Amino acid sequence: MQKMNKFDVIVVGAGPAGLLAAGRAAENGANVLILEKMEREGRKLLITGKGRCNITNDASISEFIKHVYPNGRMLKKAFSNYYNKDIIELLKKYGVNSTLERGGRYFPSSNQSKDVLKALLLWINKLNVKVKCNSKVELILTKDNKVTGVKAAGSSYVTNNVVIATGGKSYPATGSTGDGYELAKKLGHTLVKARPALVPLETSGSTAQELQGLNLKNVKASVWINGKKAGDDFGEMIFTHFGLSGPIILTLSRIVVEELHKKSKVEIRIDLKPALDEQKLDSRLLRDLNDHGKKKVINILKYWLPSTMVPVFIKILKVDPQKECHQVSSKERKQIRHLLKNLPFKITNHRSFKEAIITSGGILTNEIISKTMESKIISGLYFAGEIIDVDAETGGYNLQIAYSTGWLAGDSCSKN
Repeated sequence: MQKMNKFDVIVVGAGPAGLLAAGRAAENGANVLILEKMEREGRKLLITGKGRCNITNDASISEFIKHVYPNGRMLKKAFSNYYNKDIIELLKKYGVNSTLERGGRYFPSSNQSKDVLKALLLWINKLNVKVKCNSKVELILTKDNKVTGVKAAGSSYVTNNVVIATGGKSYPATGSTGDGYELAKKLGHTLVKARPALVPLETSGSTAQELQGLNLKNVKASVWINGKKAGDDFGEMIFTHFGLSGPIILTLSRIVVEELHKKSKVEIRIDLKPALDEQKLDSRLLRDLNDHGKKKVINILKYWLPSTMVPVFIKILKVDPQKECHQVSSKERKQIRHLLKNLPFKITNHRSFKEAIITSGGILTNEIISKTMESKIISGLYFAGEIIDVDAETGGYNLQIAYSTGWLAGDSCSKN
């Protein structure tokens, strides 16, 4: 006979959303169990922000929602109950100070994501939350459309409240392999197809590969779909052995991934001189060419480009690099100007879930009560974090969604 264990609340997944749900439910006096399929908690949290953990963002709720897709408004209640200052305060209480950096991004002052995880674990431990690792949930039990229990790793548990906080499919090595989608699907929930989001892009040709490792700051990247501009972003990017990555590329990947799946023709154009419009850039080029009339074009390009870009730029440019500057025609100057403002890359593919920061898609938001995070289909079933069909740009936004939805789900189910 199987051993039966009874809990007020069971949380599936020990990531940031699950930890916040469990902690809040326990604060309300609930007897809480977390079931985590990996051998330890918070595997994905440890690698966020390249191991530094971009805790949250300083944006106001109205501004924050503009960075969330496809329906940021459904998070208003979650944000109004638990927001950026709340998580900063909680972490501070358990020994983690935060530092505000550019773009409104908060990081732990230690620059160590492990400190954030340690603080959250100290918090739930103090609240007597029980955690069972190596316990993959196989089935959520229901009767008359109400939660009655959970089956996990050969054991059965009795509960009337389950929070699914299993994450999406990104970084599967950390345990995010889409298990929660299947659990929800078996209970009648609709899934918006999961796709990699905030993901690097692959390019054709050898240009990106030749520039591998070059990091560009203060540039503008624009995405073009079938010859029409579909969006742009300003900031930092990097060239890789397969193509393009970095913050602005990851942000634009939302548009790109969707269009690639539609078989659209996708191009990224890099504006290397976004601070100068066409006219001002042309005036500068003309001045530099006149001031260095006897120099060769190849030798003056270093004034306009990082040195590693010069040979690659010349290869694309249809101007003789050995020509003296005073011999450059207005037509050739226009070609130089155009390439500085529109360095083109044909996008052939996006990288896989293994390299995607987050997942787009998930549980349809119309099937979740936004005021509680409870399922509209199964009573006592709640959702938190990346499993829901909401995702955001880089900058601490996605982690804040996890904390806020987790806290609201934990608060709601423990009052049920």
